[in-house]
Amino acid sequence: MKRIKEFAVKYWITLVLILILIFGYAYLANNKLLDPFLFPTTDAIIKSFKANFSTMFLNMFASFKLLFPSLFIAVVIAVVIGVPLGLNKRLREGTLPVVYALSVIPSILLSPFLLLLAPSLEWASRIMIIYNVIWPTCFGIMYGIATIDSTYLDTAATLELSGFKKLFKVILPAASPTALSGFVTSLRGSFLVLIFAEMYGAKYGMGYFVKKNADYGIYSNVWSGFIFLVIVLVIILRIFEALKDRNLKWTME
Repeated sequence: MKRIKEFAVKYWITLVLILILIFGYAYLANNKLLDPFLFPTTDAIIKSFKANFSTMFLNMFASFKLLFPSLFIAVVIAVVIGVPLGLNKRLREGTLPVVYALSVIPSILLSPFLLLLAPSLEWASRIMIIYNVIWPTCFGIMYGIATIDSTYLDTAATLELSGFKKLFKVILPAASPTALSGFVTSLRGSFLVLIFAEMYGAKYGMGYFVKKNADYGIYSNVWSGFIFLVIVLVIILRIFEALKDRNLKWTME
């Protein structure tokens, strides 16, 4: 009961806004004040949600199969790039213009090339997600390392830590607040890339489910798929935010 009260106190504004959106849509759609073809009634959306829940659930796992391995690869690449740039000022200053130039290119703009050059549509989608996640995470690692308090490094030297032990015990933990913030920020954008990739180059996935029903004009399924998609993505983001807060508990007052 206490947790429910704490949740209500913390998120009451969120709950009010959600209720306003739900009841506002219900009033407009159920009274035919919106185009009934594009905006079906709430009863039609609820029936569609129930009828397609298992299908949407399977498509969710197809999306996860594409998303999570791509995130892992992107983080590994970001660490490989970000750590040397963070540790070496001369290298960082010499390569930063190139890194900036690459980071400002939206991954979606690469899709025409990837569709032709990648070995499969699945790998074209993976590369877009990886490219989108690499740069914010890389910058978070790089600047996190570059701005480490010298006290940590002095302590590491006193304890005679060096090499990988120093990297994993001192440098990366000290840079983790900035690095994880960059990763979580890029994670939000990766969902956009994921849905784009599934809409135009996949046979399964949450984005594919929405696009397929939109092509057939079944907008009750489009809305139920959209709602399911939003719920899943919000839950994933909250899980990552909670993991970030837990790992960075030592930084919080």
